[in-house]
Amino acid sequence: MATRIVLNETSYHGKGAVAELPGELSRRGLKNVFVCSDPDLIKFGVTKKVTDLLDKAKIAYTIFSDIKANPTIQNVKKGVSAYKKAKADCIVAIGGGSSMDTAKAVGIIIANPKFADVRSLEGLSPTKNPSVPLLAVPTTAGTAAEVTINYVITDVEKKRKFVCVDPHDIPVVAFVDPDMMSTMPKGLTAFTGMDALTHAIEGYITKGACEITDMFHIKAIALIAKSLRDAVANKPEGREGMALAQYIAGMGFSNVGLGVDHSMAHGLSALYDMPHGMACAILLPTVMKYNAKATGTKYRDIAIAMGGKGVEKMTQAQYRKAACDAVQQLSIDVGIPASLKGVLKKEDIDFLADSAVADACCPGNPREVTKADVVKLYKSLMK
Repeated sequence: MATRIVLNETSYHGKGAVAELPGELSRRGLKNVFVCSDPDLIKFGVTKKVTDLLDKAKIAYTIFSDIKANPTIQNVKKGVSAYKKAKADCIVAIGGGSSMDTAKAVGIIIANPKFADVRSLEGLSPTKNPSVPLLAVPTTAGTAAEVTINYVITDVEKKRKFVCVDPHDIPVVAFVDPDMMSTMPKGLTAFTGMDALTHAIEGYITKGACEITDMFHIKAIALIAKSLRDAVANKPEGREGMALAQYIAGMGFSNVGLGVDHSMAHGLSALYDMPHGMACAILLPTVMKYNAKATGTKYRDIAIAMGGKGVEKMTQAQYRKAACDAVQQLSIDVGIPASLKGVLKKEDIDFLADSAVADACCPGNPREVTKADVVKLYKSLMK
């Protein structure tokens, strides 16, 4: 069976990468930019780092900032209206997953108006036209939305998140500049970094994994193990390592899928407005233990990539435990809560479990997942 790999047309990496944005716009004949960025990034001057470049190059732009964490159908619809009013010819998304996901949905609907209800984009979106040109400037090191074909929107009315998968939505250019991530606070750095690790681990063990994506994922795991603690301490080398690691993870999982960690995390974010990275991070050690028996020898590779010693001589049970322990220790070291106590409500578990098994990420899990399994996993995290 053939393996499909979808990536950006072009990507720039390293300090100063964002300075290439005006040149890319000019070369592509793009003259009127619709900037998608969230209010906090505007407030703290992060968005201005990019718009200053546009000002200097005399490129016209309109800023859209009606974007919230876990963006909603309403955010998208407002973005579509604002794009039309601006008469823009492209989108520049500046931010983390929320800005990127909003921008992807807006770009897709502008090019495919029949999906203006937004809900009809869920799953394998049957669009016919590529998004309007989308250029992405990530400000967090975790989502890798700048290189993925996925985006996630919250349906407030139905209290759920839905995943949209569409090769037409991938940004044509990504500018992965660690300087754009340097203002991330400690907690956000930790949560988004563990989200990146979740992408890498779930992508490595998913049913759809292949040799090409395994190469991306195992390198991403090693880079995250090496860099996340330093990134949380705001050391430049840690920031640079995480900027690259999360992008490499995105190159992989976007093409092969994820698993039940993300399925369960989507429900938590939709119901409690919990940051996505936080939800993934809290769930990861528990879900890894649940999946261990369905992973063959892959936890040995993960244990080695996480920096484990003497792994080659371990039994299967030992290296699986070593992999889980290494991830658990990294979580502790960067300040991730160990449970959902005080957040998860017992009366919500049945609804959350239904949402998780219906989520687009669930079928990729290496172990067959039942609703009863998900209920047990949620309950185990209430202690």
